[in-house]
Amino acid sequence: MPFATIATDAAPRAIGPYCQAILREGPAERTLHCAGQIALDPATQQIVEGDARVHTERVMANLRAVLEAAGMGFADVVKSTIFLVDLADFAAMNEVYGACFGDRPPPRSTVQVAALPRGSRVEIEVLAVQERRAARRPRKAPRGRRRTSRR
Repeated sequence: MPFATIATDAAPRAIGPYCQAILREGPAERTLHCAGQIALDPATQQIVEGDARVHTERVMANLRAVLEAAGMGFADVVKSTIFLVDLADFAAMNEVYGACFGDRPPPRSTVQVAALPRGSRVEIEVLAVQERRAARRPRKAPRGRRRTSRR
């Protein structure tokens, strides 16, 4: 199955030897492996100023941009991993995160870490899967008349 690198100017450039995402195209589904996004403003490549809520808003906007570049959205996310510098930021992060997924949030893991790149308070990575729409098969024309007995 072919792989494609996903890159969009609407999300921050990679700050190391990695890409924003890899899209795997299969016959039945498309799978997107997104790199973790931190609170970098894609226009400046600098961390946004603010608390965990502001950082999470930027992270989710970055993820949305990467998903959209692959023709996907938050509804296609099947798993996420969240990294927080301080679990005390959980409630603020959770409120912003939850608003993006509505009533069908994916399974996730949340981990407290010692530090994140560039001083971000939040990093989130996602895995998204999109089923391919099956092509409609044309109906077969009847081969002949069916014989029925009349009694």
